[in-house]
Amino acid sequence: MRLHRLPIMNDATHYRWDDLPREELNPEIGRRLINGDSMMIAHVYLKKGAVVPKHSHHNEQITYILEGVLSFRLGEDESQHVDVAAGEVLHIPAHLPHMAVALADTLDVDVFSPPREDWLDGSDAYLRGSR
Repeated sequence: MRLHRLPIMNDATHYRWDDLPREELNPEIGRRLINGDSMMIAHVYLKKGAVVPKHSHHNEQITYILEGVLSFRLGEDESQHVDVAAGEVLHIPAHLPHMAVALADTLDVDVFSPPREDWLDGSDAYLRGSR
């Protein structure tokens, strides 16, 4: 039997969250980012009471809570409500308005496809102020 090797087109990259720079967006929210060609993953650190103001984006989003609880309001009128706790995941489709409040100190993993350009270029003003 003849074995075929696939050529390696791109190099893989290994990361350690603790080695990545932590960007402090405001006194209550910080994050670390890893960006690929067609997706992005982020650790988002929220202090109890932190508010992520209502916004929407063309990116599909998956939020996985590692520690704490985020209370989400979804929809233009924020009528849909869901609390997402450690070990739980929320899928947010593209263009769905949403906001969140940290009910406890929270660490969440956000995955976006495609990557959030506003997070990469610093134009995410909705996150850069304090309450």
